[in-house]
Amino acid sequence: MAMASASLMRLDTPISDSLNDALRRSRNQMKKCFARFVENGKRLMKCQDLMKDVEITIEDKRERSHVLEGFLGYILSNTQEAAVVPPNIALAVRPSPGFWEFVTVNATSLEVGDLTASEYLKFKEAIFDENWANDENALEIDFGAIEFTAPRLSLPSSIGNGVNLISKFISSRFGEDKQNVNALVNYLLGLQHRGQSLMINKKLNTVSKLQSALFAAQVYVSSLPKDTPYEEFKHKMKGWGFEKGWGSNSERVRETMLLLSEVLQAPDPAKLELLFSKLPTTLNIVIFSPHGYFGQAGVLGLPDTGGQIVYILDQVRALEEELLHRIEQQGLQAKPQILVVTRLIPDARGTKCNVELEPIENTKHSHILRVPFYTQNGVLRQWVSRFDVYPYLERFAKDATAKILKVMDCKPDLIIGNYTDGNLVASLMAKKLGITQGTIAHALEKTKYEDSDAKWKELDPKYHFSCQFTADMISMNATDFIITSTYQEVSGSKNRPGQYESHEAFTMPGLYRVVSGINVFDPKFNIAAPGADQSVYFPFTEKSKRLTNFHPEIEELLYSRENNDEHIGYLADKKKPIIFSMARLDTVKNITGLTEWYGKNRKLRSLVNLVLVAGFFDPSKSKDREEIDEIKKMHSLIEKYKLKGQIRWIAAQTDRYRNGELYRCIADTKGAFVQPALYEGFGLTVIEAMNVGLPTFATNQGGPAEIIVDGVSGFHIDPYNGDEASKKIVAFFEKCKSDGGYWNKMSEAGLQRIHECYTWNIYAKKALNMGSIYGFWRQLTKDQKQAKMRYIEMIYSLLFRNLVKNVSIPTEESLPAPTATTSPQQPTPELRSRRSGGTQLEPRPRSEERGSVEVGQSGNGLSHTLKKVCFLAGSLLVAYYILKRISGVNQAYDDLPL
Repeated sequence: MAMASASLMRLDTPISDSLNDALRRSRNQMKKCFARFVENGKRLMKCQDLMKDVEITIEDKRERSHVLEGFLGYILSNTQEAAVVPPNIALAVRPSPGFWEFVTVNATSLEVGDLTASEYLKFKEAIFDENWANDENALEIDFGAIEFTAPRLSLPSSIGNGVNLISKFISSRFGEDKQNVNALVNYLLGLQHRGQSLMINKKLNTVSKLQSALFAAQVYVSSLPKDTPYEEFKHKMKGWGFEKGWGSNSERVRETMLLLSEVLQAPDPAKLELLFSKLPTTLNIVIFSPHGYFGQAGVLGLPDTGGQIVYILDQVRALEEELLHRIEQQGLQAKPQILVVTRLIPDARGTKCNVELEPIENTKHSHILRVPFYTQNGVLRQWVSRFDVYPYLERFAKDATAKILKVMDCKPDLIIGNYTDGNLVASLMAKKLGITQGTIAHALEKTKYEDSDAKWKELDPKYHFSCQFTADMISMNATDFIITSTYQEVSGSKNRPGQYESHEAFTMPGLYRVVSGINVFDPKFNIAAPGADQSVYFPFTEKSKRLTNFHPEIEELLYSRENNDEHIGYLADKKKPIIFSMARLDTVKNITGLTEWYGKNRKLRSLVNLVLVAGFFDPSKSKDREEIDEIKKMHSLIEKYKLKGQIRWIAAQTDRYRNGELYRCIADTKGAFVQPALYEGFGLTVIEAMNVGLPTFATNQGGPAEIIVDGVSGFHIDPYNGDEASKKIVAFFEKCKSDGGYWNKMSEAGLQRIHECYTWNIYAKKALNMGSIYGFWRQLTKDQKQAKMRYIEMIYSLLFRNLVKNVSIPTEESLPAPTATTSPQQPTPELRSRRSGGTQLEPRPRSEERGSVEVGQSGNGLSHTLKKVCFLAGSLLVAYYILKRISGVNQAYDDLPL
């Protein structure tokens, strides 16, 4: 169905101006369409629902095509949802990522009107709770109202490149008013490690003094041999007012001093970024990840325990390696410290999750620190679902802060949160200690469940989304920077809003209405994609590193004709290349979709075998309804298309080392990796496959569309068009048969793409640079930060704390507080143990018992009070900010509740 081009729409032209004319030109057809929209009464419609009704109403294909090729088609195709409240239809139109407009159309008169975000949300609320929608005292949350002077990106293409904008904005400030440069001098004066000043001391407390000293020092170090150790001229430097941190030798000292001199004289964004990457700003890092079983062995497969743990452990190793490299170049003798802070679980189920302090394997200075959850009876013994952790987090933050300060013997320089619970705890601790904070969502639950905000009352007894969405909103706004893996995670694609974008404006009827939650054009967003562990996922061509001890097992895994608990099916022709996929067996991963594409395409079946690593074979072993359905579907597809002899179905694997070698063995067959997901937030398996040299076909829905350059470093496939996807795979293998070098060409191109953009080394450099430059930015904007934190404190204390009371606490015999224990030896990693405990343990069923208070019943009264408090607090915030700017008084205020 033809649609209007996006070029028809100008972002600076209100939709309503052109929509009136477009409706007038197709008045008869549109009256019928809009009459159909409203005939079923109040309802929430999605884009596909609107298009289906249009197709039913305008039966003539030529007439329908004529209507949809114009501006009306453009508007309808970009409408994310429509709130139908007869006789009006309110449209939420997204012409471009990050840009939203709201209009209402009267179905009778076709009159068009503009709506604010608040007015649109009231239309939406009327479908679910009309009394709330009409309540003049309903609580509205508006973070946009207190963003007084914050810079903003302006183009969708610039989203996720926050460091670049911040560097430009700082440089601009330096150029406009030299007084702003004093902030940089004060920042340098504040750099220290364990009480010892770094970079400069109090002798250089003004810009002019610093510039003069830099000139003299540069002349001196330029006269020295380039490799002269800093220790040989440190006394001379100290006489000018310089301390350690400039570099390990005279050449590095000269380079850093030249950079600072140029920034002080003529600020330049690129040089500013480079300067901050050289400063010794970050030596101690805390990473929060409270939920699940966080460990290095025997944990994968346990509840709430999966990819996030792998991500963090790889992240820690990369960060420590980069820190050690920087410290050496800076000429310091300091030892970095990284603590991953998680929950201590006494009922550890055979894991080390009951060990307080555990060294992280393959690191020198990094540990897992575990802190227990407490109830009124003492330490909580058992696992708690990630949806039920909220009552414990405030106490956890307080206890963790005390433990961290004791273990590190100093304040950390950077705190990074993970997921909702880790991000909230990181926000509390960062506020308490005045430390730079970064957050990583991994997955925002709001986008996983359709209309989960509007239907929160239905879902809250099981998932406590009222707590989760509020906690997410608090941490998004409290943090200094946000790390995302892809652009689409922030602002989605042309047709699909991003995870963060969905938090811009939303409503939870009966609780609160968010008219400005987070702005995706905020420069706090930065894309830093993770990589694959190079020690595990290295190219298949590196023969000397190949894990040949796994080859007999892999040969059996792929080609044995016997069915067992680990594999079923067989490959009759072992000479064929293999197309390979590995994922969870749920609907969105679309493994059954790939199986059907293969079954239907006889040409593809003649060219290659199909090997899948996914889930269980026996539905009775799964406790997940969706997985059970997919297991049954897999069996029916194998039978329907008679795939025996062409398919191998392998049970889920948790040994990363053997998995890495399995990828390489697939590459030995000149096969390919296929990732067919209906939507994929990032696509770590895509990175893994490309990293070993496997040509890769991956979904065009989500992160893999950014990882792969279509036709250059791999191939995009449309998961909603299986016939075309399978034809694309056929075309590749046919070309490989006719062109002997084509497979190697695509393999090498994929490797080049990974090495240029997707390694943990690149990630670590970006993350540490963020910590450095945003640390300075928070000082430069501390007045605005304080005003915003007041608003956040109010939401936390008056709203979040009350919502937490509705989450039930398990009634069990709790343990007394544990004594400190340290792991006596390095753990044996799960990665090295093929028969790991995590693969054998069944997840404990989550208790569905909840407290007696119904959130939906208590929300209205709470919101009436909060509305009045918010109005008063908002007025006071504005007054506070203005007075602060006028008087310069640095009035003290209370910390967040800790």
